[in-house]
Amino acid sequence: MIANDEIPEPHDKDGLALITQGMAPHLNALDGFLREQIVAFEPEVRELVEFCLQRSGKRIRPILLFLCGECEKQDPSQIRAAAVLEMVHLATLVHDDILDEADLRHGLPTISHKYGAQNAVLLGDALFAHAVHLSAQFPDTTVCRLVSQATRTVCSGEIAQSARKDFELITKETYYRLIQMKTAELFRVACHLGAFLQGHPEETVKAVSEYGNHLGIGYQIYDDLADFFGEEAKVGKTLGTDWASGKITLPVLLYLQEYPPGERQQLLAEARQGGAKVLGNWREAMQEKGIFETVAQAVDEEITKGEKALGKHAGEMPALNLLPLGEFLRQKVQKLRPSFAVI
Repeated sequence: MIANDEIPEPHDKDGLALITQGMAPHLNALDGFLREQIVAFEPEVRELVEFCLQRSGKRIRPILLFLCGECEKQDPSQIRAAAVLEMVHLATLVHDDILDEADLRHGLPTISHKYGAQNAVLLGDALFAHAVHLSAQFPDTTVCRLVSQATRTVCSGEIAQSARKDFELITKETYYRLIQMKTAELFRVACHLGAFLQGHPEETVKAVSEYGNHLGIGYQIYDDLADFFGEEAKVGKTLGTDWASGKITLPVLLYLQEYPPGERQQLLAEARQGGAKVLGNWREAMQEKGIFETVAQAVDEEITKGEKALGKHAGEMPALNLLPLGEFLRQKVQKLRPSFAVI
């Protein structure tokens, strides 16, 4: 289905546009609906809301919903549901940037950097509240139930991750649970709602939901990999923020496991110093130990699990719309390689 040129992701030159060919009317309608929501907020916060809504990136979650909805014409219920998910996602990003002390998001200043952390916290809360308000306007309670549960799950994941500060070592299983809560949950719900609102059978809805879950896990692992191996101008966000804030991501976890406990403490002391030089040292050491390849394989495994989840539906809609996203993500991982290749 080519995405419209109005999507604010100028640094994204990969194949997402090809996957979303023909989706421009849906995304334009979503843009319009989101702009209409600005006046629903109190006058004192409209400037912040507008600033936030205009910087929402690729709109992957709405795209997932539209791909699963596979509507030839714009469906008002799907536009509204896509806006709900986008607002929840934006609220989590606003709060994430505060916790990570990030200055850049999608190549532009973060809300917390421009307006301050206190205002950013409250704006995130307001976005969450308005998302639930919109979801409550559906005649069926399913949308409101799924969105409110997903919001709780995402926030719980953020709390669980924030509680593990200063490079507290976690298990691989705990890492996967955290990213399922923080990222994959909204991918899953986006697929679920798109198929549900289109009236697909329960079996199909379940299959695409599981695909979305694995795609979301894979996407977050990719994002954690990009935090080390990406280029800030291409990725469009402040790099090294998770690492600098003391979060254990999969690349960090695998890297630390390469050393005995005594040496890990020395490495963690080095990491606490932060800075581009230390980040560069870790990146070089990770490359030598094959961490990139191991994490890249983890992304591929999640995509493969998602493909298997579609099972007998793989040759049908909406699975045919979803499958190219896995290849898109595999390409994203491959594009990280030149930025750290050694000749």
